[in-house]
Amino acid sequence: MAEYYYSTEPTSRHRPHQFTTVLRGREFTFQTDAGVFSRAHIDPGSKILIDCLELTACKAPLDLGCGYGVIGLVIAAELRETIVYMNDPNRRAIELARINRDLNKIKNVRIEEGEDFVPWPQKNFDLIVTNPPLRAGKKTVLRLFHQAAERLTPGGALWVVIRTSQGAKSYAQALARIIGSVETKEIKSGYRVFKATKLSPASNEI
Repeated sequence: MAEYYYSTEPTSRHRPHQFTTVLRGREFTFQTDAGVFSRAHIDPGSKILIDCLELTACKAPLDLGCGYGVIGLVIAAELRETIVYMNDPNRRAIELARINRDLNKIKNVRIEEGEDFVPWPQKNFDLIVTNPPLRAGKKTVLRLFHQAAERLTPGGALWVVIRTSQGAKSYAQALARIIGSVETKEIKSGYRVFKATKLSPASNEI
């Protein structure tokens, strides 16, 4: 049985792997290993999410549960003047994210080990992107949604990709309750990408 990638300390025997791919018109090289999510290639959900992200005017982005760094490094490559924050509870994944930062000559990132928002106790974000750990269970995913709602600046957005067959529509309803306005930005290859925007206080006035 494959090791659960949400583990803090993977015990799987190392099986280093490296691949090159093109994302948002740029070529990236990624080093991966056993014990991390989607070791062999970028998973389709993350690829679909990356392709439809809206990054204009983004000033404080977070890749929540960054794994070996794909989403956050793509954002950082596009927003060279912006610091991109990245974290994950998986120590091996964080080590790889730092290796991939250097492989791709990207400097404008902060990469920290830690679950949820623990590494950023005083920081708020105008963009939070996540391919959530569905295998960790609905309770864990909803906890991330609630925490994201607290850390988003007014008008900021949480972008999420979820398999349609793993309760995407139900999670979209939860996002609407927890954060605010929800748009379906993409439906492709069995995945749905949602953008949940935090309403400003004025938007809630009658």
